[in-house]
Amino acid sequence: MRSGNPALKESTFLDLGSGTVVSRDGGAMTLNGTVNKTGLLLLMCVLTGAFAWSQMQVTEAGVTGMGYVWGGALGGFVLALVTIFKKEWAPVSAPLYALTEGLFLGGISAVFEARFPGIVMQAVLLTFGTLFALLFAYRSGLIKATENFKLGVIAATGGIALVYLASFALRFFNVNIPFIHDSGLIGIGFSLFVVVVAALNLVLDFDFIETGVERGAPKYMEWYGAFGLMVTLVWLYVEFLRLLAKLQSRD
Repeated sequence: MRSGNPALKESTFLDLGSGTVVSRDGGAMTLNGTVNKTGLLLLMCVLTGAFAWSQMQVTEAGVTGMGYVWGGALGGFVLALVTIFKKEWAPVSAPLYALTEGLFLGGISAVFEARFPGIVMQAVLLTFGTLFALLFAYRSGLIKATENFKLGVIAATGGIALVYLASFALRFFNVNIPFIHDSGLIGIGFSLFVVVVAALNLVLDFDFIETGVERGAPKYMEWYGAFGLMVTLVWLYVEFLRLLAKLQSRD
């Protein structure tokens, strides 16, 4: 039951004290319930995203409305932490996460779209195309979440997280990690690698949610499973935006 997604770690569905499945008071987690809640979270994200998009103004003088981007990013980060550490709050915190993350995605999408017309629709199609393709591959058995597969994806995800964390910290000292953020071959190759790892995390998330259903996790874990899947989809969408922007910068 491993997942590279920090929201869906090995102990999520377990009582750490006894190693047994958590209580099922109020009903058990179902696959259909998780799918429905994932769809609802996506709808909430799109609604606030559309609002933030409409408030953004990108001109040669600068960008107006960046408060939605930063507010959504920080709010989403805080709500993600709350959801991870208080899983039973997921029926409330997960929808709030989707709403705030929508502000971030809507704002940043407007900025990318102003510079590269058509890029947002391409990123959306690629994100959902990847989601359904990997879901089909997982359900048909073409891709199996074996132990070695999980360990490889987790290790790659951790490595990417460390690179991004180091890059963020170094910017405070006006230092940039060379090549990976550029539109050169190395930068594009790095973005391709990150997109592949993000996509493979979807397979681990599918496996994790399915395992929770089989083990009879409590009903509120449907919201938590949907939240975890949303985290991966947000990451995948942003990475597709970055990759497409690098490719179009070379034209």
